[in-house]
Amino acid sequence: MTPVAPHPPLREFYDTPAEREPFVRQLFDESAPWYEWAIAFLSLGSGARYRRQVLERAEVKPGDQVLDIATGTGVVARAAAAVTGNPRSVVGLDPSIGMLLAGREKARMTNVQAGSEWLPFRDASFDVITIGYALRHFADLDTVFRECRRVLRPGGKLLILEVTAPESLAARALLGVYMGALMPAAAAALTRRAHVGRMLRYYWVTTRDCVRPDVILAAMHGAGFVDVQRDVDLAIFSDYSARA
Repeated sequence: MTPVAPHPPLREFYDTPAEREPFVRQLFDESAPWYEWAIAFLSLGSGARYRRQVLERAEVKPGDQVLDIATGTGVVARAAAAVTGNPRSVVGLDPSIGMLLAGREKARMTNVQAGSEWLPFRDASFDVITIGYALRHFADLDTVFRECRRVLRPGGKLLILEVTAPESLAARALLGVYMGALMPAAAAALTRRAHVGRMLRYYWVTTRDCVRPDVILAAMHGAGFVDVQRDVDLAIFSDYSARA
């Protein structure tokens, strides 16, 4: 079966699919200490409020066991813990040890260093799985979504937050100037770390070249999820949801 990659190889950063994973891990390991500052800078400080609203809209509730895939420093995991009321009910998973260690300074949660294509958990372990702005980092959406369904309990929910490049060429060009040029240059200058700007540039390029929403929805359906849907805010913020 042909993998459903979220985007083609990005020759601005690496040449072949095999180089993607080590590139991404190194990029985020190096940028981990500045990651939360960078994403807050990119979103003009609105990200935390939006993450909490999406989780509440998805009816995440106290008592839910939550897995946050590609957790990074745990920004979505902490939002989930605030909604469930119990940090012990949330597990964060990420391949970058640098990101996990940086996240430990913010909150003490259970973290697992692993990739997303083979989840190291038993079947039917979680009520909710969240993936925050990380589809771009996977090798195969089909594999990830099948693993998500496996570790979700019957009726459990998958919730994915993403930035989607607009269909309009003019809107896409404007967003590209903001996300792909101005903010990376400013972040690199303010932090005096070129790799922080490079991380934000990578974030834009993967947003620009990411597969369109219909491909993501089809992959969710193909993994056996039901009630698959996509909600959109401000024309670019997508949250996908489905039930196992």
